[in-house]
Amino acid sequence: MAMSGKDLAAVDAYWRAANYLSAGQIYLLANPLPGEPLRPEHVKPRLLGHWGTTPGLNFVLAHLNRVIRERDQDMIYIAGPGHGGPAVVAHAWLEGTYSELYPEVSQDTEGMARLFRRFSFPGGVPSHAAPETPGSIHEGGELGYSLAHAYGAAFDNPGLVVACVIGDGEAETGALAASWHANKFREPGRDGHVLPILHLNGYKIANPTVLARIPERELISLMEGYGHRPYVVAGDDPAEAHERMAETLDEIFDGLDSADRPPMIILRTPKGWTGPEEVDGEPVEGTWRSHQVPLSRVREDPAHLARLEEWMRSYRPEELFEDGRPAEPVRANVPEGPRRMSANPHANGGVLLAPLVLPDFRDYAVEVKSPATGATSPTGVLGEYLRDVIARNPATFRLMGPDETASNRLSAVFEATDREWNAALLPGDENMGRGGRVMEVLSEHLCQGWLEGYLLTGRHGLFNCYEAFIHIVDSMFNQHAKWLESARRIPWRRPIASLNYLLSSHVWRQDHNGFSHQDPGFLDVVLNKKPEIVRVYLPPDANTLLSVADHCLRSRDYVNVIVAGKQPVLDLMPMDEAAAHCARGLGILPWAGNEGPDGPDVVLACAGDVPTLETLAAADLLRRHLPDLSVRVVNVVDLMRLSPPSEHPHGLPDAEFDALFTTDRPIIFDFHGYPWLIHRLTYRRHGHPNIHVRGYKEEGTTTTPFDMAMLNDIDRYHLVMDVIDRVPSLGVRAAPLRQRMADERLRKRLYTREHGEDAPDIVGWNWPAETSGGVADEEG
Repeated sequence: MAMSGKDLAAVDAYWRAANYLSAGQIYLLANPLPGEPLRPEHVKPRLLGHWGTTPGLNFVLAHLNRVIRERDQDMIYIAGPGHGGPAVVAHAWLEGTYSELYPEVSQDTEGMARLFRRFSFPGGVPSHAAPETPGSIHEGGELGYSLAHAYGAAFDNPGLVVACVIGDGEAETGALAASWHANKFREPGRDGHVLPILHLNGYKIANPTVLARIPERELISLMEGYGHRPYVVAGDDPAEAHERMAETLDEIFDGLDSADRPPMIILRTPKGWTGPEEVDGEPVEGTWRSHQVPLSRVREDPAHLARLEEWMRSYRPEELFEDGRPAEPVRANVPEGPRRMSANPHANGGVLLAPLVLPDFRDYAVEVKSPATGATSPTGVLGEYLRDVIARNPATFRLMGPDETASNRLSAVFEATDREWNAALLPGDENMGRGGRVMEVLSEHLCQGWLEGYLLTGRHGLFNCYEAFIHIVDSMFNQHAKWLESARRIPWRRPIASLNYLLSSHVWRQDHNGFSHQDPGFLDVVLNKKPEIVRVYLPPDANTLLSVADHCLRSRDYVNVIVAGKQPVLDLMPMDEAAAHCARGLGILPWAGNEGPDGPDVVLACAGDVPTLETLAAADLLRRHLPDLSVRVVNVVDLMRLSPPSEHPHGLPDAEFDALFTTDRPIIFDFHGYPWLIHRLTYRRHGHPNIHVRGYKEEGTTTTPFDMAMLNDIDRYHLVMDVIDRVPSLGVRAAPLRQRMADERLRKRLYTREHGEDAPDIVGWNWPAETSGGVADEEG
């Protein structure tokens, strides 16, 4: 249907007002309307911000508001263009939400001046759609993730429309290109709608964009190939563009629930639309020159200053504002209450967040009658727990992963749900269908983006991944951690469920896939973030994994990283002890050591399931061959306990750390990841000079598990050699044992070369009831 003249006037007034406010944020320090001629002192000394994409984004937001008002539509937006910050701030202020949350930025002339001053200004707000911006769940500082976030927000949100504006620069990223596949995972009726709006203004910072330059028929075919029905809205004449956009949106929303192919819009507008057409003899509007600040020398050049005033007055602000307050024609395009996109509760997900209904993790405990004598797959047990989490939370929990849920031994979840899939199914496809709670697609970017959008709109989830390939989303993790850090400082942002990673198929059990699959370095990336945000857990067995997982699923506003193997590992402790051990975060394994009343001669510390196994085996060797040596074994689950309290909230006080690890005895630390990470965490500790760390040192190949340990010197024999080298009292008298350990390493390597597998005594090792006999007796 044709938009009425009154509606057209309201949309156009809102658009002009948003454009005026956007330009003012970039340029003005004072005289916001302007009530008097602009002078150089009215202009900011540093012009920061981006104009080029902003008017097109304002155009979209103005038209979406009309749809919301006329249809009472529940809708939020995703502003994919990273440099569209002025638009979304202007939008929130025009809707009144900004002044409600920041009363000092009132809807009057004084408040408008504050709005302009604080944008991209010291002590103010960022230039992107940051957490400080009401209505935003997607900052856009890094491009590529808008469409994935949009689908994550729409999952399990029936009735919600997520309008996702995708910049044509962003559309060139790999993450965004993969995200077009997300429509194969949306379930009609259960999930909300995503409306992608591909905004082609032709240019990036300094170059044309691919999708803006290919033939339109090719572009339409591309979108049709992705499964969409594309609508094209193009033109630089505002009146014609308004009419076409309104007609398109009405057609889309009239058939939204009955469409056989999800709609999307290809919107072509000039870059820097309605801004200066040319500056200093060079074309600006419709070119890359409008990307940032079209008039860059406003303070120094009177001609630029005059052009700025002419530009801003071209919006006819006297029609749009009354003493700084949006005038009636502008207010006519503003939805009411929570229907305002800047006030929609889905964009402040903590408001909607309800706790998960969790089963008692103790009910899934592995029976442990004697420590380290049986073995269980930790993730296999966790899968049973997650199965029941899914069953009890059928609309608020999802498990994401890049085709690795079964590989990571979480297959029990398929007793409660399928993998979501609404494309074609063939005979032989297993655990796939409509309505599944497991989301699998072979793009770590897409899995992470879905989960972030899901969490930011008030739900819960877990991302399971091979450890080496979680690096693919290093930068996405960075962006989400920064969002959480900023959001925690904003009173009106309510806490959201934590982003939980489960990293399995890890470095020490990727012996069959080889060097490319062996990398524990995500932990190093995570620990670069603010300590208030990040947590790292290395549970050594199934029961500790259950306890840690339950804790993480209950937490808020963190990024939790859990590293746990899928292969059977030794069951170390019954559930009550495991829960207490995890609550402490670290502790002595008294049954593994043999320290006397004077304390230990050496501390064997470990973090990670395979390092714990090798540490226990080393302790056994020491007990049998050096029975007079006093040994303490310490296992670390919560890696942040190693930091001082001044560095991390979980940090162990110095007195407790000193009592546990000693200040004057050698500490041999067998670690899951890169060894220098332990030094980084403990360098301020009194006993740090005594800490010697073994860990992954970029030695890997396709080999046996124990050979992998030997390649990186984390194996039991090398740990015994480290003890002999670092305990002063051993020295000469333990030299024969040291040589036997070195020889044993050679024998074990030769065995793998001859048989293609580890020696039986390595594969079948567990904690002996009694430590007796020599190496030859044990090794055979």
